[in-house]
Amino acid sequence: MRPNVDDPGRLIAHRGASRAAPENTLSAVAAAAAQGVWWIEFDVSLLGDGTPVIHHDETLDRCTTWTGSIASLEAGDLPGIFAGRGHGPAFASEPLPTLDQMLDLLGSLDFHANLEIKRHDQPLGAVSEKVAKALVARPWTQRGIIVSSFDLDELAALRRLMPNQPIAGLWTRPPPDWRAHLDALNAAALHLNFREISRSLLAEAASFGFDVRVYTINEPRVMVAFRELGLTGVITDHPPLFQEDQDWADWSES
Repeated sequence: MRPNVDDPGRLIAHRGASRAAPENTLSAVAAAAAQGVWWIEFDVSLLGDGTPVIHHDETLDRCTTWTGSIASLEAGDLPGIFAGRGHGPAFASEPLPTLDQMLDLLGSLDFHANLEIKRHDQPLGAVSEKVAKALVARPWTQRGIIVSSFDLDELAALRRLMPNQPIAGLWTRPPPDWRAHLDALNAAALHLNFREISRSLLAEAASFGFDVRVYTINEPRVMVAFRELGLTGVITDHPPLFQEDQDWADWSES
């Protein structure tokens, strides 16, 4: 079932359907759509000339045919960089996408997404400025995109630029004052490592109206109890794990 615009993001494909296609690529979005998933998570980093691209790491070594820091590159280098490393000949020509290309594809598919900002060594606010420019140019993103980051200062910079953009605070392990941070950001959600979820944290978040999503969970059984307690969503490398599990199928489609 295709979610409406207010879909809470129950089942989110991590960096796209990243077991079926190279992570953070346009093909990973297409793979998610083929799996019947309409939410993805992806990462935004800046090249040296300020071009926002969809890439997780500070270097290109792990995921692409290039090596070295992304900060050493410019937009003109992109035609020679391919992002399908380790995924076989079918993805040999997979491009490293720009943020504009990714958002245009998501818009054409009527997708929702969790856009994660990766600041790396960029000046404070540099990534947020580029992200805000791209989102403002596409009004659908005001309801179809939630922005998250481990860098709360960067999220604060985005909030100053976009007072109404949905934001999620992102932690491996939330600090004791996590609620104060979310309140300061006027955030809508808390995202955390699935190993750090607890009944008490989930109950507290729910009592204050925060959505709670966990990453990166590839074991549906581990999260069943939290589903019943009001967990908003899961971020997974392989959505079929949840779609094919009897305790999750109806939840992920509702």
